[in-house]
Amino acid sequence: MSSNSGILWVVATPLGNLGDLSPRARETLTGAHRILAEDTRRAGLLLARCGLRSPGFLSLHEHNEEKRLPLALVLLKKGLNLALISDAGTPLLADPGYRLVRACRKEGIRVSPLPGPSAPAAALSACGIAPVPFAFLGFAPRKDSDREAFFAPYARLCLSLVFFERKNRIRDCLLIALRVLGKREACLAREMTKTHEEFIPFSLEDFASLPQDLPGEITLIIGPPQDEERVPPEDLDRLIEEEAKAGLGARETAKRVRKRVGKGTAREIYRRMQNLVPNPDSE
Repeated sequence: MSSNSGILWVVATPLGNLGDLSPRARETLTGAHRILAEDTRRAGLLLARCGLRSPGFLSLHEHNEEKRLPLALVLLKKGLNLALISDAGTPLLADPGYRLVRACRKEGIRVSPLPGPSAPAAALSACGIAPVPFAFLGFAPRKDSDREAFFAPYARLCLSLVFFERKNRIRDCLLIALRVLGKREACLAREMTKTHEEFIPFSLEDFASLPQDLPGEITLIIGPPQDEERVPPEDLDRLIEEEAKAGLGARETAKRVRKRVGKGTAREIYRRMQNLVPNPDSE
């Protein structure tokens, strides 16, 4: 770590409520020599609304991040401190900045986070769906084929999924999600921390019941597979047949299978055994 270099501060900014900008973030933004922002106009408005002095901005967005790296590194190596912000929430989570942070690490330049608002964390904390484990997927793609590839790796994983989607593409996206992921509980969170904040729980198979007009910033949460879907049927059948060879009673066998899969109930497994094992004992 270079002792003469400046620091790249990764600063979380409000999702909507200005009261969520921490005192430490305020101090860092006004004390930085430059602020790297996705949209310098929006960043200027944020500081003005918070009553903060602007130290000056440099744009850093998805289309210019690679070109902006040399200048940012030069400034940091000269001992200047830079603050990296996104349009809202925590930078790098579906926003630019990863390349800059990685370059700083390679150059031995200190990178330090200022934690704060984060849309994925806020949505998970208030949606009522199992928060751990979860996967944050960023923005959903536009094309149906890309959406299928987007959801496919998580079809058999016991995870909650969090992602962003545009309001006019929600129904098309959820139709593909249902096709790939199957029946699951879900929640739509919009305008978090703002006046019209709303959490709408729904079942993925009933996505068509969502209101047509959903203005604002939207985060979607899809829960893990339902218990009976978490273990592929062919895998469950194989385990049942393996345990049945031990010659134990049917209910004891069901308990042993339940312990191995770690999901569902012994009663559900026992019911499935009745279709697989001839004359399971009724105990």
